Amino acid sequence: MQKETDNWYKSWFDTPYYHILYKDRDYEEAGFFMNKLTSFLKLSKDSEILDLACGKGRHSSYLNKLGYKVIGVDLSPSSIAYAKQFENERLHFRVHDMSVPFSKKFDAIFNLFTSFGYFEKEEDNLRTIKAIKKGLKAKGVGVIDFLNVAYVKKNIVASETKNIEEITFNIQKYIENGYIFKDIRFTHDAKDHFYTERVKAITLNDFKIYFEKANVNLLYCFGDYHLNPFDEKSSERLILIFN
Repeated sequence: MQKETDNWYKSWFDTPYYHILYKDRDYEEAGFFMNKLTSFLKLSKDSEILDLACGKGRHSSYLNKLGYKVIGVDLSPSSIAYAKQFENERLHFRVHDMSVPFSKKFDAIFNLFTSFGYFEKEEDNLRTIKAIKKGLKAKGVGVIDFLNVAYVKKNIVASETKNIEEITFNIQKYIENGYIFKDIRFTHDAKDHFYTERVKAITLNDFKIYFEKANVNLLYCFGDYHLNPFDEKSSERLILIFN
């Protein structure tokens, strides 16, 4: 059985199985959020946006359709190779480590769909916040769209099975040692696979500590894609806007 744990995101995100498992992500919801967010931020159409950990580029492409100049970056070469088919004069994709500052500055940097807290080393979370801060123009804003740890703890589904494209994914979720885990087991082409997703259970207070160390100012805190106020007990998301 194949199991990947160290730097799991480098291997799992670069497999075709990752994209099969998450093929039914809500694109309509993603579009709604991008409309809501860019309107709230009052981003002009000449704004330049960095989509940090962009995956296959669904948010990047939508932002580009709204008229923005967008660069999408991700650590996964296969995801970027796929996304490059959508490139145009105002949309580009690059392989890039989000804990390292990009080579230019932006009006906005978005880190969406719980694409934070994956690192093996705790200090890389702070490095990423500092990299975002360094990549912003003078009046630029950063956005982190993360999960609400309290909500996850209350509503976690310990075990489920998903049948997608003739593959049966057996999934177990649990919280241990300050991390949220998702074990994913399946068999394909007579080979057993075992991957583990691991995300640090970062609370609002934890982010505030990161922000203080990175000299970052928290401007707004929302709890869902409608940009309703964050409530630790009931909000599904933790959406932070800062500069």
